[in-house]
Amino acid sequence: MILIGIGSNLAAPPAATPLETARAALPALAAPHLQPFACSAWYESAPLPVSDQPWFVNAVAFIATDLEPATLLDRLLDVEARFGRIRGERDAARTLDLDLLDYDGLIVDTPGLTLPHPRLHLRRFVLEPLGEIAPDWRHPLSGLSATELLGRLPPGQKVRRLDD
Repeated sequence: MILIGIGSNLAAPPAATPLETARAALPALAAPHLQPFACSAWYESAPLPVSDQPWFVNAVAFIATDLEPATLLDRLLDVEARFGRIRGERDAARTLDLDLLDYDGLIVDTPGLTLPHPRLHLRRFVLEPLGEIAPDWRHPLSGLSATELLGRLPPGQKVRRLDD
């Protein structure tokens, strides 16, 4: 199971809203060796760490690919750049954020890639949509489900499901 986190809190023209930007990321990912085939509902979340920047729109997508993890990550970064993502300050507002959350349970720790995503178990805005789209998923290191990981989070992360 290959899972991608999608987030946006700035619109990337021609999109008028972060939600439109985030939704446009799925077809932008599609390529001969990469096919998104399921996406969770969309969620709004307060920025982490807490700041005065706009709230994010988030979802988790389930994809199929024969690309190796590092090549897939390069593809995600390329799509971010096409949507105007400028990497600079950590945790800054962004037009598009595509995170490789899990790649078939692989455990990788290299300078360019860490799998599973090193903070996915700490983020309600990832765990809620992840539990929705992949209820049988288990964290490759802890063996815990998204629901179990959600139950371990401290209070305070503001996340709400958007109505379609």
